Amino acid sequence: MATQLDLQEQEQLDALKSFWKKQGNLITWTLVLVLGGFAAWNGWNFWQRDQGVKAGAMFEELDRAAAAGDAEKTARVFADMRQRFPKAPITQQGGLTAAKVQVDKGQSDAAKASLTWVAENGVEDEMRTIARLRLAAVLADAKQFDEGLKVLDAATAPEFTALVADRRGDLFMAQGKKAEARTAWQAAYAAMDPKLDYRRLVEAKLGSIGAAPGAAPAAAASAASGASK
Repeated sequence: MATQLDLQEQEQLDALKSFWKKQGNLITWTLVLVLGGFAAWNGWNFWQRDQGVKAGAMFEELDRAAAAGDAEKTARVFADMRQRFPKAPITQQGGLTAAKVQVDKGQSDAAKASLTWVAENGVEDEMRTIARLRLAAVLADAKQFDEGLKVLDAATAPEFTALVADRRGDLFMAQGKKAEARTAWQAAYAAMDPKLDYRRLVEAKLGSIGAAPGAAPAAAASAASGASK
């Protein structure tokens, strides 16, 4: 009996050796790839967290400089963030913050550069659109209206459709293009949530050019009432 069991074990061992000889390399490399991928995934997550913490610390420094009105330091910190953490969302927020300080200090060219970087390198469409809205305003102040309109053409985040149309209307009006401004403001008014207070401002803009929402129907009703008397 013992001899029979020994023979069976030997046959099983020989079969295992044969299988491993044929499939051993494939199994080994599969394990290496799986374990390597798992290690790489953990490493990537750790690196991402580490980068986020470091970028966050730099943003706090930038924010303090911005609160103090120190445009030069704000710009330096943003330039460092831009170089070290270009894909971190907080770096794009740093660009918007830096641009605000630069505008406040009358550094329009620096503000344009900061906002252009965010508009071109922002990770999310929403952040790129916000940068373009602000850049269009800076260009409008510099009377670069056509450039501002081109910037708005690329502002495509759906959440900001109304604000983009409103800003476009402002640029058209500054150029004296009343019909185009009316069309843009009407689009902004239609797209904006009625609960937003800002919608009243758009309505006032339309009213200033005789195109207040509901004005035409009200006038027609008044004329009809007068004719019936």
